[in-house]
Amino acid sequence: MESQNSRLQDDPDVRVMMTGSTLRKVKSRMWSKQRHFRLLEDGLSVWYKSRWLGKGHTTFSVSEVEAVREGHQSEVLQSITDEFPADLCFTLVFHGRQGNLDLVAESAEEARAWIRGLRKLIHRAKTMDEKQRLDQWVQDWFHKADKNNDGKMNFKEVRKLLKMMNVDMNEEHALHLFTMADQSQCGSLELEQFVLFYKMLTQRDEVWRVFQDYSGDGETLTLEELENFLNVEQQEGEGSAQHARQLMEHYDPSGTAKKQGTMSLDCFQMYLCSPEGSIFKPECLGLYQDMSQPLSHYFISSSHNTYLMEDQLRGHSSLEAYIQALKRGCRCVEVDCWDGSDGEPVVYHGHTLTSKILFKDIIATLKEYAFTTSDFPVILSLENHCSVEQQTVMARHLNKILGGTLLRNTLDGHTTPQSLPSPQELKGKILLKAKKIGDAEGSLDKVLTDDKSDEDDLANGEAVEESKLSRELSDLVVYCKSVHFRGFKDTPLHTKCNEMSSFSESKAKRLARDAGADFVRHNVKQLSRIYPSGLRTDSSNYNPQELWNVGCQIVALNFQTAGLEMDLNDGLFGQNGRCGYVLKPSFMRNYHTTFNPEKPQEHPGYRPLRLSIQVMSGQQLPKVNQKEGSIVDPLVRVEVYGVPQDQAKEETSHINNNGFNPVWNQTLNFIIHTPDLAMVRFVVEDYDKTSKNDFIGQYSLPFTCIQSGYRHIHLLSKDGTAIPPASLFVNISISKPT
Repeated sequence: MESQNSRLQDDPDVRVMMTGSTLRKVKSRMWSKQRHFRLLEDGLSVWYKSRWLGKGHTTFSVSEVEAVREGHQSEVLQSITDEFPADLCFTLVFHGRQGNLDLVAESAEEARAWIRGLRKLIHRAKTMDEKQRLDQWVQDWFHKADKNNDGKMNFKEVRKLLKMMNVDMNEEHALHLFTMADQSQCGSLELEQFVLFYKMLTQRDEVWRVFQDYSGDGETLTLEELENFLNVEQQEGEGSAQHARQLMEHYDPSGTAKKQGTMSLDCFQMYLCSPEGSIFKPECLGLYQDMSQPLSHYFISSSHNTYLMEDQLRGHSSLEAYIQALKRGCRCVEVDCWDGSDGEPVVYHGHTLTSKILFKDIIATLKEYAFTTSDFPVILSLENHCSVEQQTVMARHLNKILGGTLLRNTLDGHTTPQSLPSPQELKGKILLKAKKIGDAEGSLDKVLTDDKSDEDDLANGEAVEESKLSRELSDLVVYCKSVHFRGFKDTPLHTKCNEMSSFSESKAKRLARDAGADFVRHNVKQLSRIYPSGLRTDSSNYNPQELWNVGCQIVALNFQTAGLEMDLNDGLFGQNGRCGYVLKPSFMRNYHTTFNPEKPQEHPGYRPLRLSIQVMSGQQLPKVNQKEGSIVDPLVRVEVYGVPQDQAKEETSHINNNGFNPVWNQTLNFIIHTPDLAMVRFVVEDYDKTSKNDFIGQYSLPFTCIQSGYRHIHLLSKDGTAIPPASLFVNISISKPT
């Protein structure tokens, strides 16, 4: 741990950061202030404060930073290009929904040192193994608790630390552990001794008991014993012998295991806490699905009003919103286009106070970021309120900026496509979804209503913009031609595969409830886009599960709004290499399907499963109330989302005053009627008998991606970002119902 930091301090860029620099923090064209920035000794935290104001300062962890952009690569820095040259400017982009930090150095050399140094530290944070990550975490706590910076901690400081770490420990027991760790008997702990204290503090009886069940001598697991554990508990079956050998070698860097053919308790616990011991099946993390089927056979990660960072009445419109959505794997983005005052189309939420951005800037952003996370196609959903003249300007921008990235013709050469192409065939392409001239849908002379024109919105009093179409823009629509929904009476023989309809959430839910089987069949060939009700002015979301249940592909959500709905979206699209496309179950890809989510038992492929989850313990849960002395009372709730019969919630009791190592040992049981559509969400909350429980963390994943056996669930924040080392330890069993 120490040597790693000393190696870091030898790096010239890191040395510049540790010495500290005066950097200009820029919030807008009108607001920029000098701040003193410095990398702390732990090599992980950046501290900054005003040079002039009292004691107020801010600290952030390098692990919170996702990327460093050089030059004028943010809207804020682009607005000051005339004032500060590009070689002085850089932007820190944070994980989740936290805003960027735009900075200007005093010299190009200093800017380069910070850019290079931060990138090295980010790489180091990303590539740490479990042990290094835990060591770093322990070291962070040591520095936080060492208030007088003397490199030592007395018992008073340790007691304060325990409160900070979310544990209310018996003082006598804490003193006993402190005395054992204080090997030099000087009444204080240095870093190495503190690590020992931490290990004693975090001894996990529940892991020790599992280890004892399989260990012959109580000290180690032999290769045969570990293989037996993988077979019986982890349900690995074939290949467990080879896996046992790999685990032994991987989690014992000292090489003892290789020589002796054994695994210690420490190494066993490290394996259980690693990605291999996670609840998520490793084989589902990469790109594992068939990507050669028609677009309509996939769920597609989709965003609504993508330009908004906040609410839909006064929110800020931003290019960053597009960048963030695309980085999260979103493959369908929306632009609301209106006539701009100088002949340039603008994007904003019409008839509201949301700020405006230029259409051409969004297209340039799309060109740059569309394929950084996934190679598979991006659908640009156009909400068109522009005059014919400005539509023509839009068409020119699309052609000029996107070039060969924009799909302009069918892949099979037919004027009217015979079938939808696959994500594989459309790799690296951007598809335009909009109205198109021709057929019964319109001509240059016919006035066409806007995309969101179904009766729900009319009933809500939403104005529907009408406009004629530009031939140049119409010609760019190939596979995603917006048409008004004409009901399910049309058979697949009479519908065109490139025609798709948009539905408000209320209309889509009504169709799902009243004609579920028809909706499923419709979505075998046609694409359907669902969008939130116009009444959701706060940018809240509807539950996407109800629409996935009937095979709707483009279920658009407000990506800027955290909560259950985005957790489910992130969970579903967390599989298949996070590429933004997930293959629908086989019974949703067959024209002759009879599947109805309201009546799953009537489907010939009906095979329910029992899900049994023993919630054993929690590890290092974060505090939700930062008041000194406040400690969480955690409970765990497991929620199942799927067809109506699968909707269920069960929860454990709460544990008083222990967020550090709470133990529940409670089993929650569920019957899953349609496993292929079910999502499972684990939620940890701080119990409060007088008011609503506070959220601590969550983790959501598809039922089909769950691994049986003893597993750790690594919790995520409200924003969907990791909060290491917070986790749950569970034992999962999946079986046929008796």
